[in-house]
Amino acid sequence: MSETVSLDYGSEEGDFYMQHIKRTEPFERTNHFHGTYEIYFLLSGQRAYFIKDRSYLISPGDLVFINKHDVHKTSDVGRPGHERIVINFSDTFISKDHPLYHPSLFNVFRQPAHVLSLKLQDQLFAQSIIGKMDKELREKATGFETYIKLLLVELLLFSSRYAERNETVPFEHASPLHKKISEIVQFINSNYDQPMTLSGMSEQFYMSPYYMSRTFKEITGFTFIEYVNMTRIREAQQLLRATDRKIIDIADGVGFANIAHFGRMFKKLTKQTPHEYRKTHR
Repeated sequence: MSETVSLDYGSEEGDFYMQHIKRTEPFERTNHFHGTYEIYFLLSGQRAYFIKDRSYLISPGDLVFINKHDVHKTSDVGRPGHERIVINFSDTFISKDHPLYHPSLFNVFRQPAHVLSLKLQDQLFAQSIIGKMDKELREKATGFETYIKLLLVELLLFSSRYAERNETVPFEHASPLHKKISEIVQFINSNYDQPMTLSGMSEQFYMSPYYMSRTFKEITGFTFIEYVNMTRIREAQQLLRATDRKIIDIADGVGFANIAHFGRMFKKLTKQTPHEYRKTHR
């Protein structure tokens, strides 16, 4: 069997999710983002990780922290096969009114770099916490949900303190091409409200349109236009949640010249109309 799932609890967009998988064959997780925080712990193998606008080389013992709504994608490096544990949790799982809540718990998700490369002793400590979570979710003894929150808080607090004491892994691009695509992604993230075309961007970054299109898809998992539209829609979601601006003004503000096109793209990516989304998230 090429994939062994030893734990699969909850759903990725739910309040709490944990999955433990071992793979022996090539695997690439497609680009995606979600409204939950993610912790990724690599147990064996090596992975390339594209997060937001940077690429990282991930080795066993590394802890990866991905903030909610950040685009990310993993792919193989070297020999195929890896083992990893993923934890996702929502804002409501450890909310501000929870007795265990403290703002510092989330500091590790807001750092410029997304990876903690743990020393061996700290790897074992983090793995022991995650192992206890795994055991609780399998056995589901009395109060296991409460203990899971306690263990998650311990892991987050340990990680935030570790990040304060130690330098995070300097992000290193897998290749000069990864660096170039990261520069393009950073430009899109900062200028999504401006008109953008593949031909214009390829000229600006000194690449042929065909080569840029192919490598952008290969590294990020998105076509160029998919990424531009997705970035604009994510910003529109934030504005719909946090402001009372008219939908037509939001569409124009995030770079859509046509309100109908905005509506189609929004429904395609979120499965809701802008009006439905605002009503659900207010």
